[in-house]
Amino acid sequence: MTTHQSVPTLALGHATTPGLAVPQLGFGVWEVPDAEVDAAVGRALEIGYRHIDTARIYGNEEGVGRVLASGSVDRDDVFVTTKVWNDDHTNVPAAFDASMGRLGIDVLDLYLIHWPAPEQDAYVDAWKAMLELQREGRVRSVGVCNFQVPHLQRLLDETGVLPSINQIELSPYLQQRELRAFHAEHGIVTEAWSPLAVRAGLLEDPVVVQLATKHGVSAAQLVLRWHVELGNVVLTRSVTPARIAENYEIFGFSLGADDLAALEGLDRGTRTGPDPDTFG
Repeated sequence: MTTHQSVPTLALGHATTPGLAVPQLGFGVWEVPDAEVDAAVGRALEIGYRHIDTARIYGNEEGVGRVLASGSVDRDDVFVTTKVWNDDHTNVPAAFDASMGRLGIDVLDLYLIHWPAPEQDAYVDAWKAMLELQREGRVRSVGVCNFQVPHLQRLLDETGVLPSINQIELSPYLQQRELRAFHAEHGIVTEAWSPLAVRAGLLEDPVVVQLATKHGVSAAQLVLRWHVELGNVVLTRSVTPARIAENYEIFGFSLGADDLAALEGLDRGTRTGPDPDTFG
């Protein structure tokens, strides 16, 4: 699989086809209506994004599939992710088949358990089913979203296989150091959703604004660059063509040690989404 040359990639391990890598910058379609997906994803691919992230619960897998089928970019050059929702933990194969039908593709690059939903106590069974899909060659890599350290440790204890990636809420306001340390120790790639913490006001934070001005970039570009320099995969999201392009232009500058230290000092433990220990 080739990717746009200006976007670095990260190797995926564990339950993954050998040699598979994920582009470090992805385009997410959460809260993008299916009718608007064609234009947004089409524009993202035109600009150079080669990593698209959707989910069954987003209701727009069909829209992503339409863009992939258009042939504007070779399917093999696009890293595609979708996810199994909480009500399908005991029904993973059928959920996977349904998602693949909506996407209109033969092999998926990455399939994720969307939430652990610990009160259901079914995520280990879901994980075993995900691993079987990977062994069958129907998906190149399998991982999880929003799993905490105890959830990950349980997967390891009961199956012996860790996820290739854990997609979590992560921003300068929610830095998740303990979880990221577990990822680093065990070779799990960290992927950030809600990376800009817009609902918490991160982009208006004086520290972020000052650093963005210093580098001559937008606040969003500064924060996205922070994620890249931490070694995360980071998902952007917009339906505005100019913003889609702006979020892609984060590889022409870098942050210094003082910049990184200033952003590290912003950690407040502030979530803008649900708590993984109680949600679902």
